[in-house]
Amino acid sequence: MLKKLANSLPKPIIIGSAVACTYGVACLVKDMMGGPKYKGQENCAEGKVAIVTGANTGIGKETAWELARRGAKVYMACRDMTRCETAREEIVLDTKNKYVYCRKCDLASLESVREFVKTFKTKEKRLDILVNNAGVMNTPHLKTKEGFEMQLGVNHMGHFLLTNLLLDVLKASAPSRIINVSSTAHRRGKINKNDLNSDQNYNAFDAYAQSKLANILFTKELAKKLEGRSQML
Repeated sequence: MLKKLANSLPKPIIIGSAVACTYGVACLVKDMMGGPKYKGQENCAEGKVAIVTGANTGIGKETAWELARRGAKVYMACRDMTRCETAREEIVLDTKNKYVYCRKCDLASLESVREFVKTFKTKEKRLDILVNNAGVMNTPHLKTKEGFEMQLGVNHMGHFLLTNLLLDVLKASAPSRIINVSSTAHRRGKINKNDLNSDQNYNAFDAYAQSKLANILFTKELAKKLEGRSQML
């Protein structure tokens, strides 16, 4: 009966159903691999100061939006100031929170990261939440200003420097939080010590997976160094 029904359906419908089914399974697998969902009940972030990198789009934008909705003062650390300002206006109009700011921070330039931190510290004496979210994926074989492979440089090196330069403010503001956004791609990652910049053999996905593994290793090592200050991670 089902076979007869399937044979009677137009091919576009059959193909569309197969695509929808495949997409549904992929979403389910992604959710299962992502681990348990956060079940906290905290709804208010008034008085908190937060930095979100890559806050003009995607996960970063939604995170900045939610923090603003909960009353936090939010610094959107972005490379593209035009797109950042557009996103900031949306957030402010929706949340009625005027304490949302755009700040230049190009993670492909360690100089830009240092300048961002310098400016931030002239304005704020505390930092409650640092969300290291910005990232690039599957880029051509490009280099950052300092010569790092682009995905490793932006996804890991830039955030590594940013976090360490802000660590004094984060410690002084405890209980504070550091959130490093990684990816399940880290499971396939390897740290290529003999060719860290992938100069000898570049594969875009392998370079991305390496950068995401670096995020995980950095987080684990940071947790060790901050042992006794577990409220920060």
